[in-house]
Amino acid sequence: MWNNGSMDGRAHLGAGPEHWNGVHERRPPDQLTWYQPSPRQSLELIELAGVQPSQRIVDVGGGSSRLCDELIVAGYQDLTVVDVSAVALDHVRARGARTADSLTLIESDIGEFRSTNRFDLWHDRAVFHFLIGEDERQGYLDSLAANLTHHGHVVLATFGLQGPDTCSGLPVRKYGPDGLEVALGDRFEPLTFREDAHTTPTGGTQHFLYGLFRRIG
Repeated sequence: MWNNGSMDGRAHLGAGPEHWNGVHERRPPDQLTWYQPSPRQSLELIELAGVQPSQRIVDVGGGSSRLCDELIVAGYQDLTVVDVSAVALDHVRARGARTADSLTLIESDIGEFRSTNRFDLWHDRAVFHFLIGEDERQGYLDSLAANLTHHGHVVLATFGLQGPDTCSGLPVRKYGPDGLEVALGDRFEPLTFREDAHTTPTGGTQHFLYGLFRRIG
């Protein structure tokens, strides 16, 4: 049985649901530029963080990513996917009905998202780099601080310095390790960074930077 939730955001970080619903309606999940058959880097960093199967993980802006599927197969029992796009969440819902007991889907703007229980790990691949304005980034960080346990971990993947300047018709902000550390602030300790050359469905290459952080404040 699906555990479904919804939250109506008053102000959206980056583009709103109309934009992202359109993106997910125009192409199937495996034709979107960020599609990965398997989210290898994310899975390795979650394992490195030492998160146990009984602990709580949230994938923000998870869209139609297959990360939740892989984590369910690995035995994780408390997973949440948050996305502003109802269409993206419908893809997840249609794909994983047999494993839905461990999965909660929430339609919400990230800046407005607040959970009644805090998460042990916050995962974000390709949301943060869409937040161009300082106020947008602060709204994201406020949500992160409100939803993460005091010693929780963050896996954050953005376009690296050699990444594209735009994605899905929107400008992006690119990061190196120092920039990502500064952006998260002194409440988060960087543990490791990894670079990844992501191959898009059309054969192009996008430079990503992955960071694993631990909350210390």
